[in-house]
Amino acid sequence: MIVEESKPKSVIIHMDRFSLSKDLQLEAIEEFKELCLSSGTKVCAEVSGKIDRPSSNFFVKQGKLEEIKQYVDSNKANLVIFNNDLSPSQERNLEKYLCARVLDRTSLILDIFATRASSHVGKLQVELAQLTHLSTRLVRGWSHLERQKGGIGLRGPGETQLETDRRLIGHRIKNLKKKLNKAHNQKEVNRYARKKGKDMVVGLVGYTNAGKTTLFNHLTQNNLYAADKPFATLDSVTRRNNIPQLRNILFSDTVGFISNLPTQLVESFKATLDDLSSADLLLHVVDISDKDHRFKVTEVNKILNELGLSDKPLIRVNNKCDKLDYSDLEEVPHNSQNQVWVSSTSHDGMGNLFDAVNLNLKGEMTTAWVCLSPQLGWLRAELYSMGGVIEERISDEGLIELHLESYQNDLIKLLDIEGFALISKKQIQEAI
Repeated sequence: MIVEESKPKSVIIHMDRFSLSKDLQLEAIEEFKELCLSSGTKVCAEVSGKIDRPSSNFFVKQGKLEEIKQYVDSNKANLVIFNNDLSPSQERNLEKYLCARVLDRTSLILDIFATRASSHVGKLQVELAQLTHLSTRLVRGWSHLERQKGGIGLRGPGETQLETDRRLIGHRIKNLKKKLNKAHNQKEVNRYARKKGKDMVVGLVGYTNAGKTTLFNHLTQNNLYAADKPFATLDSVTRRNNIPQLRNILFSDTVGFISNLPTQLVESFKATLDDLSSADLLLHVVDISDKDHRFKVTEVNKILNELGLSDKPLIRVNNKCDKLDYSDLEEVPHNSQNQVWVSSTSHDGMGNLFDAVNLNLKGEMTTAWVCLSPQLGWLRAELYSMGGVIEERISDEGLIELHLESYQNDLIKLLDIEGFALISKKQIQEAI
């Protein structure tokens, strides 16, 4: 635990470049502040404003720069964090002028990811993203050794060291990509094994801190780390569910999305996000109690579209409905094939979620008479254990005839088993 006195003091800067409405701008500032606090810093001052065209030297104009300088000096802050992406030269110029360490939004998110990653693959992915980001910012560390003269043979030691560091980072990035490709290939083998079996995969996606892991823990009876903070989950995990109504279904918990997600992270987490591309169904978990949930839904849909997942079957899961004041909503809550309302903590509405998942994966519930050869006693026992047998009788030929209640897709799969067949209505009438 970080002691309050030892936390680095920071001044956070939010410059709006997209003319957001006042409410959306406040939400963006609050989200950014939450990210900063989550990284372990103590926020001493906040500076916000609007900017049409960023300055090439300092990103902000001279007046705003002086204001930031005053806050840094008065609070003795050693860290300045921008809720914007800065170029390497802008970072260097700001650090020199403010006499404090400067981070942009991408660097902040990478730092949070570095502290959260726990698995071997997760750590490799974060390191790759960090090195990719760092490779353009190496010059800062060696600016005191820059060459002083031009001309052949007069290059200073700084450029030599810089080239060495770039080469070392290039080798490390290459090795990391090899290791991640190996892990990616292993996951492909696991996915292939699942496809050969009867199991279907449902992936949980959504904005960070929407409650995906809490829902995942309930569905699979697991105890993964879940917390009310951004990016509590960084490692994709797939587990079999423990719900009788959801047979042969696996659930995958994935890293949460955020607006302006750095491209390095999307590329580095390709192996993790591939779990979503192989899923049969996506559950888009939405924190419906969040005032800004509509904007976050749009951001998640945008990222899903960029990842080529917009055509996947999807159910919107409006989570945290127990915290909801329905008077704040324009739409009336309803349950359907593509939208349900649940609470991951109180477990309200879970029955509707199970029905929607089964309907999307297995089709409508249907009843039919089927016959089984005597050798399929194991299948008869399995059908009874599922609670799908309404009535049983033995035909004149000694075949087992069952009046079965089942999902359409499950029934279609059973027809591939030798010795299992549907009985036509005409045959049933003749038997009666």
